[in-house]
Amino acid sequence: MQLPAGPTGLGTSAAALGRTGPGASAAVVAPDGSGASAVDRRAAVLEPHREAREAPVSDIGLRLHCPPAVRDDPALGEIVTERLVEWAEEVGIYPGRLDRIREADFGRLIMLAHPESDDPERLLAAAKCALSEWAVDDHYVDGEVEEARPQELGRRLAIAHSVIDQAHLPLAYAPQLEEAVRADPVMRALRDSLRNLHSYATTSQVRRLRHELGIMFVAYNQEGYWQTAGHRPPVWEYLMHRHENSFIPCMVLVDAIAGYEIPYGEFSDPRVRRAFTLAGTATVIVNDLYSMAKEKGPTDYSLPRLIAAEDGCSLEEAVDRTVDIHNELMLTFEAEAAALARAGSPELRRFLAGTWAWAGGSREWHAGSARYHETAKAA
Repeated sequence: MQLPAGPTGLGTSAAALGRTGPGASAAVVAPDGSGASAVDRRAAVLEPHREAREAPVSDIGLRLHCPPAVRDDPALGEIVTERLVEWAEEVGIYPGRLDRIREADFGRLIMLAHPESDDPERLLAAAKCALSEWAVDDHYVDGEVEEARPQELGRRLAIAHSVIDQAHLPLAYAPQLEEAVRADPVMRALRDSLRNLHSYATTSQVRRLRHELGIMFVAYNQEGYWQTAGHRPPVWEYLMHRHENSFIPCMVLVDAIAGYEIPYGEFSDPRVRRAFTLAGTATVIVNDLYSMAKEKGPTDYSLPRLIAAEDGCSLEEAVDRTVDIHNELMLTFEAEAAALARAGSPELRRFLAGTWAWAGGSREWHAGSARYHETAKAA
């Protein structure tokens, strides 16, 4: 299956870009850049939510400015999930909890988020990278798999970073580092997933992912500080954290999994970086919204709960404000990506369209995954 190489939604087709699913705004960017301003379009989307402050959390999906999934192939997603469970067992992550990987249906996420590929092996490569990244969080930070030890987090992340950016020690000491890496299932998973990715991605594409993982590790260290110091971050700090701890390490593989490569000069352009990371922050805010029921511990911070605490408002109103923030970010991405697409290469247009599709696939997965919904798990 192929998405159009050009941005049929981003910057060339107002109609396609405006169809963002039931309940979403029909905000558009005309092919020639005409039409309502970005400010006007943001207001059109945000104002209805301000009129429904007490709307139930269950209708979040209808209020998010986000495209629908481009394709849904449950059978393909199931294949990826089952192979991912087998791999997780081989490397040793999530011991005794492999059923959670199957229930969460992580293969479905990758299938939805990468609609340009129907190849189970390419999708599995992305899934292995994603699961190894989540394993760092679940094993080291959140304590979902093993007891969280925030006082050891910096040391563990530093050793794990020696895997994603290979450390080269003098011969007398290298075996000791290798022994530490091999003894840790998360580090084994990181190493194996990156090694496997080389079969489907160029060296520069893998290097991109290594860079994004390093940024994410910085954010995990920040969480360790919050836990050990009992620090509740203000909203601005948390949003900065979400810039660093987002789905960007997953999204950065959009072109690799599709089988092409965006030129380095365009990918590294600050304007492209800004648009791309805005989308990354928006997608992880979707995660914050859907994971609220799951994460209720004193240090399980999410944007709605922090807004409620900082502003003294109800959680329902904080949810609405969080939806507003998500929509502002996505509308800004939409407008800036359209402008970039008009002036950029075919690969850049395709990459931006793929980023838009990734956001839609991720939203679809969050809306139904048993990782966030007990009713789905029971079904």
